[in-house]
Amino acid sequence: MAETWTQEDLSPIRDKVYAYLKDAILRGEYKAGDRLVERVLAEKLNISRTPIREALFRLETQRFVRTVPRKGVVVNEITQAEILEVFMILASLESLAARLAAQKINDEIAAEIDRLMIEMDEALQDGDGDEVELNVKYNDLIGRASGNPKLHEMLVDLKDYVRAFSNLSSALPGRTKEALREHQDILGAIRNGEEDLAESFTRVHLEKSRKAYISRSQV
Repeated sequence: MAETWTQEDLSPIRDKVYAYLKDAILRGEYKAGDRLVERVLAEKLNISRTPIREALFRLETQRFVRTVPRKGVVVNEITQAEILEVFMILASLESLAARLAAQKINDEIAAEIDRLMIEMDEALQDGDGDEVELNVKYNDLIGRASGNPKLHEMLVDLKDYVRAFSNLSSALPGRTKEALREHQDILGAIRNGEEDLAESFTRVHLEKSRKAYISRSQV
């Protein structure tokens, strides 16, 4: 069934199209090399081609898609070197966010951490938790807790980029739960206001994720 949006929706159509296409790429509905044709998307979403064009341009600036001569817009194909560059940037930015979060810990954020830690415990014990959703919640909480909106925005974009192109969801056996435990260690350090420990745990976590990506890409 086709998605349909009307001008009565509160948020701009172009933003809805952008979010829809980005999410489709993140979910793997559109894979590297797949064409994104304005006309086809406009018919599918029952809207004009203008917001489609605007959304594709925005995705291109973020390197989720690219324009290929005589072919049009396609989902980008990212090299291993480019993914590793992003991991290097994340090691600095996410560890900074964790440090800032520990410095600025307050009752509201502490309560959010407590709730998320419970969800993580249940996922580890029962084995039926949505690790992807927990990962999204973790990243959002760290970004907001840093108290730096621009840093939060940069982290979201970089994390989405890695999620779309690194295939970490099918990483080494056991890595998903190991990463969940690492998130708990980081959150615990933030919860206790231990900024050095929060930063250190974050760097270790990202280095393990980087190595998992390398191992996965060699399979």
